Amino acid sequence: MKINKNQFELLSFIEREGGKKLPQRQIAEEIRFSLGAVNKTLSELLELGLASMNDKRELQITDSGLDALEPYRVKRAVILAAGFGSRMVPLTLNTPKPLVRVHGKIIIETLLDAIEQAGITEIVLVRGYLWEQFDVLLHKYPTIKFLQNPMFNEANNISSAYIAKDLLCNAYVCEADLLVNNPKLIRKYEYATNYLGMFKEYTDDWCFKVRHGCIRELLIGGINCYHMYGISYWNEKDGAQMAKDIEDAYKMPGGKEKYWDEVSMRVFQKHYNIEIRPCYEGDIVEIDTFNELKAIDPVYNI
Repeated sequence: MKINKNQFELLSFIEREGGKKLPQRQIAEEIRFSLGAVNKTLSELLELGLASMNDKRELQITDSGLDALEPYRVKRAVILAAGFGSRMVPLTLNTPKPLVRVHGKIIIETLLDAIEQAGITEIVLVRGYLWEQFDVLLHKYPTIKFLQNPMFNEANNISSAYIAKDLLCNAYVCEADLLVNNPKLIRKYEYATNYLGMFKEYTDDWCFKVRHGCIRELLIGGINCYHMYGISYWNEKDGAQMAKDIEDAYKMPGGKEKYWDEVSMRVFQKHYNIEIRPCYEGDIVEIDTFNELKAIDPVYNI
């Protein structure tokens, strides 16, 4: 059974949070729906037999609901972790940036914990700089599969995506140096190809111009735009297309200097219709420089 986006969002929420009484106001706050939209969509799910409500008004997904969500299941997470992290010197002279600790926790563990919490069991990490240090992650996350990027010092992160190009269908692609404070950003199911972004009146960083919920332009600096965060999801169709487009972009003149995000939003933009998935203040923290790290974690001021 094919479901629409609103039905998907509410049904996947019930799958994750069901088995208890869920007031409609709480649901609306969690999934950013109006109360009217929650009421309408819930009625549809109950009528279709995709969700049920008992005498205590506890919501639960049904077997039919699980079947309806199955085509949207995320198969794997691909993590790009090969870079040097030059703006985090001196820490990165001896430690890859994703393995730096913030408040005692390794940065990449916040992402890996979110992936595991979502029930995504296949994790592929592309490593390069000081690659052997990533082995420490196997003690806590023994299922990680590593891919080596021998070009990390000669090419941009498109080289890491190129190495993992055949693994992008139904997959998250994540930068490894994001401090994920809201693990619910990583989900067991995704409805469509999307990028995470936070609305900003102004930013001087990488950002998206969005129209009708879809990304139309990739910029560095903008107003009334969405600050870009390096977590995206690729459905089966777009993941297969990306495998072809990454190879073509990587091999074109100047291709190795590109960021992998430019493939879909600049070089071959017409091949994709990528949705924006909003996140909010504090959900993710980007730590780009050593000074920013010191501002977040006072231990580095010593």
